Amino acid sequence: MNYQEALDYLRNLTTFGMNFGLDRILKLLELLGNPQKTLKVVHIGGTNGKGSTAAMLSSVLAESGYNVGMFTSPHIHSYRERFRINGEMISRENATALITFIKPLLEKMVQEGYEHPTEFEVNTAMAFKYFQQEAVDLLVLEVGLGGEIDSTNVVNNPLLSIITNVAMDHMDYLGNSIKEIATVKSGIIKENRPVITGVDKVEALEVIEQKSNSLESPLYILGRDFSYQTSSLGPEGSVFTVTGIKDNYPKINLPLLGEHQGKNLAMVLVAVELLQEMGFAKITKDTLLRGLQKVVWNARLEIFKKDPLIIIDVAHNVDGIMTLKDAVENIFPDYQLTLVIGMLADKEREKVVQIIAPLARRIVVTKPLSPRAGNWEQLKFLAEKYCSEVLLEPNIGDALKIALTKVGSLPKEMIIITGSFYMVSEARQWLQENA
Repeated sequence: MNYQEALDYLRNLTTFGMNFGLDRILKLLELLGNPQKTLKVVHIGGTNGKGSTAAMLSSVLAESGYNVGMFTSPHIHSYRERFRINGEMISRENATALITFIKPLLEKMVQEGYEHPTEFEVNTAMAFKYFQQEAVDLLVLEVGLGGEIDSTNVVNNPLLSIITNVAMDHMDYLGNSIKEIATVKSGIIKENRPVITGVDKVEALEVIEQKSNSLESPLYILGRDFSYQTSSLGPEGSVFTVTGIKDNYPKINLPLLGEHQGKNLAMVLVAVELLQEMGFAKITKDTLLRGLQKVVWNARLEIFKKDPLIIIDVAHNVDGIMTLKDAVENIFPDYQLTLVIGMLADKEREKVVQIIAPLARRIVVTKPLSPRAGNWEQLKFLAEKYCSEVLLEPNIGDALKIALTKVGSLPKEMIIITGSFYMVSEARQWLQENA
């Protein structure tokens, strides 16, 4: 197979849908020689903030001289984004070779009576094999969905686990209450392995504390064992002071935007302190600060362009939209907002609109490129309750043209593009080619 054929093969695996359980991934990994058992792993779960936390930790470790793998999902533009070493995506050649190698193993599984692994299971198996082949010193591993029966949860002995937060999302799969969702996410907690969490909801924290206690896993809770203070928030970045479990970190400059990144940063610093205790001695204050200053995480409160001001953010659930709203009010209080938004049908659209629409001068509703887009036009009628100018344009490129034309060269105007990964990915691609 060439790269395009390999990619098409991988994409076609979506026909196997979402099929929870670990039997298929465990069998596939067995056929691959169980590469996950040879890797040192930091496992990161949570509703929001997983990717930013993974990116920060990976950047610090890479700057400290370690060979660091990072597996995240979904991607924004290319499948290759999911598999990174020291920030560099997997090469087309390596991706093609891995898929070519795995394909007959999938056929063998089906012949032996196993269900065909899903796309994400194959992705995860590829990641473990790739990072084993490249002999990474540590793998920063992001949970795909939930935790307990997520494909990444075949790691039985992580160096440590992080649960960033717990909020309402993917209720069809994870449960209809914070307690139920927390129960699923706490599945990444492993016996006698430390856990760091930024969870602040009492009912979620109770679940995590109970699970940690039952497994005798040391638990470090934001606000109890470590903390952060916000020094400043601005369009150029954020400044936070963190009190860790071992040390203090005054006025750390972070290029990522938003108050919420203080929580993620605090968890990363505690993870670094624990890793230093485990023997990762090359991490120093100097490499820590340099790594944080270099961190990049696209499409998360990303200033894509300054004139006109265009911000891209995959705030695809209520918790994410609250974070976006806070950023608009705290960082850009003097700007008039044009909002371009497209959301999937299985998200809490009404709540999202109620939070963000009152801040907008105008809203352009567009259609995510996904079968789950459903009655995407409903968003327009919901938004009209809070904003007087709401426009409907199914084509994402044309929706962006409308927003850019409306804003023109007027001062103190900004465009925010938000919603599903599908929509944001397409919008960012269009902006790269046209804006």
